[in-house]
Amino acid sequence: MPAASRPQPLPADVRLMNAVAYAVYALAALRAAAASQAAASFFTLDLAASRAAFEAVPWVRQAVVRRVWPDRLRVTLVEHEAAALWGAHDGNDRLVNTFGEVFEANVGDVEDERLPRLEGPDGSAARMLALHRQLQPVLAPLAVRVETLRLSARGSWRAELDSGATIELGRGEPPDEATALLARAERFVRTVGQVGTHFQRRLLHADLRHADGYAVRLEGVTTTPDAPLPRRTR
Repeated sequence: MPAASRPQPLPADVRLMNAVAYAVYALAALRAAAASQAAASFFTLDLAASRAAFEAVPWVRQAVVRRVWPDRLRVTLVEHEAAALWGAHDGNDRLVNTFGEVFEANVGDVEDERLPRLEGPDGSAARMLALHRQLQPVLAPLAVRVETLRLSARGSWRAELDSGATIELGRGEPPDEATALLARAERFVRTVGQVGTHFQRRLLHADLRHADGYAVRLEGVTTTPDAPLPRRTR
């Protein structure tokens, strides 16, 4: 038997068709459960309950349910568009949509297998997604991708790259939190190439939390803020 492969994600239109089927089933169950709704007609159907039934289905972010004369309903569904994975504290990964909202769905249905992973306090997903979107272009000259972005309970940020290196970005103060963090990252990107060229070693770790510079750990070499670094260009 061939080795089991990763199930192929469902296309968006198939997911929405499934959502419609599940929601219609849920609506039928709602009507069966309440005697007062058993004889519900076109005019007495609870549109709010219908919308809630659709929006309770995975991948449906928003539903609009309208009556269309004489006896039809028009349902418009807006699907969640996955932008990142969310590392929940309970160990069950969730998804973050493009609006920074955490939602429940089958992670295996995601078409993009390279989604970044966000891990932080509850309620911080939108803030983390926004920083990831700003940080990735800053680090792009290093030909790396931010695989995981972490935010500690104390407000300290860490980026884990697909190269295996980690970058300690430190803390920033709202409302200019991102400005301070990105400034540190930009300074690092401008000068770290000189360090790599000098030592010819792979970057393992960078600590950008120092006021006047940064410390790096290279494969087989360690530098600290007290050790001389190659001459920097501005």
